[in-house]
Amino acid sequence: MNDISASAYPIGTPGQPWEAAEKARWRALQSKKRSYADEVLARIEALRGAFDVVQYGELDWGADGCYPLFALRSRGWDDALPVALVTGGVHGYETSGVQGALLFAARDAAAYAGRANLLIAPCVSPWAYERIQRWNPLALDPNRNFVAESPCAESAALCAFVQPLRGRIAMHIDLHETTDSDEREFRPALAARDGKPYEPGTIPDGFYLCADSARPAPAFQQAINTAVAAVTHIAPADPDGTIIGSPVVAPGVIEYDYRALGLCAGITDAAYVTTTEVYPDSPRADPAQCNEAQAAAVRAALEFALAHP
Repeated sequence: MNDISASAYPIGTPGQPWEAAEKARWRALQSKKRSYADEVLARIEALRGAFDVVQYGELDWGADGCYPLFALRSRGWDDALPVALVTGGVHGYETSGVQGALLFAARDAAAYAGRANLLIAPCVSPWAYERIQRWNPLALDPNRNFVAESPCAESAALCAFVQPLRGRIAMHIDLHETTDSDEREFRPALAARDGKPYEPGTIPDGFYLCADSARPAPAFQQAINTAVAAVTHIAPADPDGTIIGSPVVAPGVIEYDYRALGLCAGITDAAYVTTTEVYPDSPRADPAQCNEAQAAAVRAALEFALAHP
């Protein structure tokens, strides 16, 4: 991507929110860069022997194609067991969220048979996954649209799928990344779309968690960071005591109000919820390490939730 952080975004008029024409121009500039079928659906298909594969929706994006939405569900589901929800790819460009969820499913999930019911939605936003984008084709951020009557099809489909289990889910971990492209592309695009001035920020070097301010569960967050620290480094706070502008409440932990912001990790009533943030652009990390960090976070979250019902 071009570095446009210091100049006006190339779509729209500064100070004016985008209308349909600007959104259409933005969409026309997005091109397919990788294959959801090859990188995600093929791996899900390979797991049919270990999971029930459930199609919970399909996105029809016209000339861009149709995208079936799948989740992996524990085989031998037992209503007496707690339910754990793992989501990835809410932002399609955040690769380790998708691949980390699939890594956990393929390698680690069997250890929880008879201990928990697992529900894994590894790629919530497949159109964006293929285009290495944050938004969906309508220039909507799925992770601000997990709300009632959502205008975002990706968010609405997952909400409808999870709704029957909402009160039974004990743990939900949503797998994300913070990348250099947030500052190069996605935050400038957001400012342009909304007709607001772009305010440069910082990108933390390392892994961190975003807890729910309504359900912070500090010991749960600490257990995840402790496990991940064996795989990759935890992000330090900026000199002002913040990470991405939010106060650090514990090492490598910030808080958001999930439901007020329409975030994915706010869609259940689980006592234990968190959003991971891996930094794939660090010189101290590589893609495999980022996937491992996500899988480690899922394991640690599950172990803590099962030990503290």
